[in-house]
Amino acid sequence: MNSVALQSNLLGWVVALVIGFPLLVIVLGESIHRLKRRGKPLAATLRLVRNLILPVLAFLLFMQHVLKLDTDGRWVKSIETLLWVCVIHAALSLLNVILFEQAEADTWRSKVPKLLIDLARLLLILLGSAIVLATVWNADLAGLATALGVSSIVIGLALQDTLGSVTSGIALLFERPFSVGDWLQIGETVGQVTDINWRAVRLQTLEREMVVIPHKVIGGETIRNFSQPQRLHAERIQIGFSYNDPPNLAKQVLKSTALATQGILTHPEPQIFTLSYDDFAVTYEVKFFIQDYGGVEEIRDRFMTRVWYAAQRNNLSIPFPIRTVYHFHGPTSQTKGLSKKVADSLQSIPAYVPLDEEDGQSLSQGIVLQHFGVGERVIRQGDAGNALYIIVSGQAVLLVVDDLNQEHEVLPLKAGEFFGEMALFSGESSPVSVVAADDLEVMMISSSVVNQMIERQPSFAREIGQILEIRRRAIQAAKQVPSQS
Repeated sequence: MNSVALQSNLLGWVVALVIGFPLLVIVLGESIHRLKRRGKPLAATLRLVRNLILPVLAFLLFMQHVLKLDTDGRWVKSIETLLWVCVIHAALSLLNVILFEQAEADTWRSKVPKLLIDLARLLLILLGSAIVLATVWNADLAGLATALGVSSIVIGLALQDTLGSVTSGIALLFERPFSVGDWLQIGETVGQVTDINWRAVRLQTLEREMVVIPHKVIGGETIRNFSQPQRLHAERIQIGFSYNDPPNLAKQVLKSTALATQGILTHPEPQIFTLSYDDFAVTYEVKFFIQDYGGVEEIRDRFMTRVWYAAQRNNLSIPFPIRTVYHFHGPTSQTKGLSKKVADSLQSIPAYVPLDEEDGQSLSQGIVLQHFGVGERVIRQGDAGNALYIIVSGQAVLLVVDDLNQEHEVLPLKAGEFFGEMALFSGESSPVSVVAADDLEVMMISSSVVNQMIERQPSFAREIGQILEIRRRAIQAAKQVPSQS
């Protein structure tokens, strides 16, 4: 009877393993497929059950109930240990799915840093391993705990700086004051965050250098984030002008220069403040906004370069701390120099302005020399014109905007050529824009002086008329380019 019962029990386990194991594999496979199609993270946990736990469990049952191996034997205990390891792995995966994978946004579960999750996983694995050693192998955990305690103290003393960085890193990751891609200032270091790990933060500076700052150092520093809560960054620049320059004019020039500088936002618009009255200058502060802190150096350079040209055009002085001695002997040397430069420039103009030096000096009171930097607009399309411009040095480009709001180049202008005649003689707004192709110096001749020049030399008007007609045809042709294509 006992042998019959044993054979019946053995047959039952064989049938259960032969039929039950494939059936469970099929059921789990179908469940995994459906969960995967729905995008459910639980599919990963069921895959661990199918691929790890179920085969090891079947093999353990086969060894115990079919082969009748001793349950206290080394092979059975090894397979049982492997089974518990797989169960711990699957349980941690299920816990991660329930707590964190399906966490809603803006909840504490979604804000738990990955570093802390990994540390908690390691702690649970060690705890599970201790339980397996105690239950399967009957290990004495008291001595092991004592050894681990002493070892932990020694390791903690040896790695106190590293552990301090890890602790600070966990606090920073929980608080999340910055993320990868943000521009930060930590102490005296400014850079973009390229990596955040368990020990330190890596920054790439504006000089393209990599700086590694431990979390422990960051925890004791003030952090300035240039990218949060908005990526807008306000930059401040101080500039001094002479006491002889009206503050309202200086502020107007600085604001218009900032608005015309590429990279400076118009909304929020730049702000200009009269900051202080210093020894040699009235100091103004320009506050403007940029979209990305990474371009701050290029934008500052463009703005500061254009300030010089704008100051020259508007007769603003940028003083510096020196002693200047003035001697007055009739007209100042500056006036004489300007008269000579005007006369020389007029002499270099082609035959349609044949004026001698004496005429140039007599007309110089209505002529102003102006400087423009590369890319600056001397004339904007649609602006009113009341002056004629003659290029002294440099080059410019004549541009026109068509009906599709696309800008086209009409023709280049070089030294000795003039522009601004279309708006000056028609009395209408300028149909074109003129942009400096490189550093440009022009003579701005007022309308009254132009009239005097025409009276002195009537051929000047005929020459202007011919040039005017040629340019009108060129403008018309440039506007027709899109429609023809």
